[in-house]
Amino acid sequence: MSTPSGFDELIHPSTRLSVVALLAATEWADFPFIRDSLSLSDSALSKQLHTLEEAGYLEIRKEGGGRKRRTKVRLTARGRTAFDGHVAALRAIVEGAGPAAALATPQQHAEAGR
Repeated sequence: MSTPSGFDELIHPSTRLSVVALLAATEWADFPFIRDSLSLSDSALSKQLHTLEEAGYLEIRKEGGGRKRRTKVRLTARGRTAFDGHVAALRAIVEGAGPAAALATPQQHAEAGR
């Protein structure tokens, strides 16, 4: 089985997929909300956010100063497109492994592999 179009190796690791999925449901999210929602340490979350930001999938804003400084994160249009494509690819993989796929004839399996 070939990898479906839209499958994104950058988003696929579970922590990054969780971050992007959480951000897909909102416009902006505060760093502590993401951290606490996903039960991550500050450093683990920072690393994943940095990786996604470098790919152009996230925008990170730092607001305020001193003890009142807040970090806000959102998906960019590129990130949302990548996430949507990845979800569609995952669905195609899952649907390809479902009961209908198991019932396919050997001829259909051969044609699907082309």
